[in-house]
Amino acid sequence: MNGIDKTDKLILSMLMTDAEQAYTDVAKKIGYVSGGTVHVRMKKLRDMGIVQGAHLIIDHEKLGYDICAFLGIYLDKSSLYDDVAEQLKNIPEVVEAYYTTGLYSIFAKIYCRDTNHLRDVLHDKIQKISGIQRTETFISLQESINRPVAVLDEDETAP
Repeated sequence: MNGIDKTDKLILSMLMTDAEQAYTDVAKKIGYVSGGTVHVRMKKLRDMGIVQGAHLIIDHEKLGYDICAFLGIYLDKSSLYDDVAEQLKNIPEVVEAYYTTGLYSIFAKIYCRDTNHLRDVLHDKIQKISGIQRTETFISLQESINRPVAVLDEDETAP
């Protein structure tokens, strides 16, 4: 990683585990920096574009969204990607979309309340987008892993 050192990686690693902890607590755990230093380094990481905001982790099921599905989207032509991606942004149930290699042009993640809602989203919203040839749906039964990539090298350990 260009322009960051072990201390930056320690700060990132700790905040990726718990983004709500105070900078002073992060500094105490590291042991050789102050809360002000953590603040300055986080500003540097934001300015570099490495840190891009903060996100809440939501339990969608507890909000009534019992279906998590992945869609493989076939496009009529790959040149339609930008237009289709813009239209997918207008569908609130679509929470992620990726331009991919392989069978699908786009791989998307959606949340729906139930199978009827899923059918409606597919039929009335996604499959009506101009440029989408067809879709293939995969319903997730369980999320096993959801974590950020490790930023510390094997020889660097968190405090």
